[in-house]
Amino acid sequence: MALTSTTTRPVPGAAAASPPACLPDYHGGSLVNLMASVAAARGAGSAYAPLRGLDAATLAHARNIVLILIDGLGYNYLNANGRGGALHRHLKGPMTSVFPPTTAAAITTLHTGVAPQQHGLTGWFTYFREVGDVLAVLPFRSRHGGSSLTTMGIEPAQLFSAPAIFDSLACPSWIVSHKSIVDSDYNLFHSGNASRVGYDNLKHFFQAIELTVKENREPKYVYAYYPELDALSHTFGASSPPVAKLFRKIDALFEELLEALAGTDSVVIVTADHGFVDVKPEETLELANFPRLAETLVLPLCGGRRVGYCYVHPEKTRQFEDYARELLAPYADLYRSADLIERGWFGLGAPHPRLHERIGHYALVMKGNYAIKDWVLGERHHVHLGAHGGVSAAEMLIPLVVAEV
Repeated sequence: MALTSTTTRPVPGAAAASPPACLPDYHGGSLVNLMASVAAARGAGSAYAPLRGLDAATLAHARNIVLILIDGLGYNYLNANGRGGALHRHLKGPMTSVFPPTTAAAITTLHTGVAPQQHGLTGWFTYFREVGDVLAVLPFRSRHGGSSLTTMGIEPAQLFSAPAIFDSLACPSWIVSHKSIVDSDYNLFHSGNASRVGYDNLKHFFQAIELTVKENREPKYVYAYYPELDALSHTFGASSPPVAKLFRKIDALFEELLEALAGTDSVVIVTADHGFVDVKPEETLELANFPRLAETLVLPLCGGRRVGYCYVHPEKTRQFEDYARELLAPYADLYRSADLIERGWFGLGAPHPRLHERIGHYALVMKGNYAIKDWVLGERHHVHLGAHGGVSAAEMLIPLVVAEV
């Protein structure tokens, strides 16, 4: 599948930004295009083109469409470490995630069928002017911690706006997710009318998929989400032995699932929301070590460790640009956030009415394997040896695995 790379105008006076290694191909090669194909196969429309390389007739004629999302399973990792396994045998090639390639942005694309340009969720930490706070989107709580916003009378429907794709499909839909999040505020809103199934562990995950497919002979769409590979990659690094061990278990259980589903007239698709880069501790920049830069900001850095959205005090714009050029040029490219919208990084078409508010005035897009972190009071300090959200191929490319059973 073709990939799209482009350059975006650097901030005037700043060092020229290096061309991004890999950007989303929203014209037919990205995660949102996969969802356009799923929607078309189940009688729904999409503003995005279908995915190249995925046979529309095969999807449309299948009794069951099963989409398995293995959080953090990048294409590069699967291609390098999966040879001889079931996942690699059914690998059709790479496609791109969305920008930024983070769980909050990409998973919302799977739930809504639209890119971040339309659904407006742009990172793990997102500023919502409606509540005057930076939120951790998926837990649906303030960044510094605490209870869900629903305990304060704020409902997901007041902050989320893109309708669930499941409600537009002309067949029953099912969501298989870990029991700890299957009924979360985020999931409840984005699941629409889909039935939800919780599971306990990896073996139960694949068993739940099998039982859901075999629930009845009606055509159905099953979306199944597994997060643990991502969690281990953050903690130990994507190239670590714990990640390799879990990957082998996933691969073996996937092969068992295909055997169990033989004869069910199903198309089983496996993909991811993003890949990973490994980050050495010394490659993580602490904003506290750049006080002259920090004092120009009116909010903490938003987004994530590989793309930081900067909200700059209007009287300190020149100071911010100068300091970013002077202090961060070896580690990050600096962009005006509005330019990223203009150049189509977040998607195609009309943007979400609050998209500009949610990406700040500037974006720091980290170079190499560098990451940046800004802490707030009440936030638990932790090290991430694996990170994602940037525009390297390792983070942006995700696998398209397709098996007919």
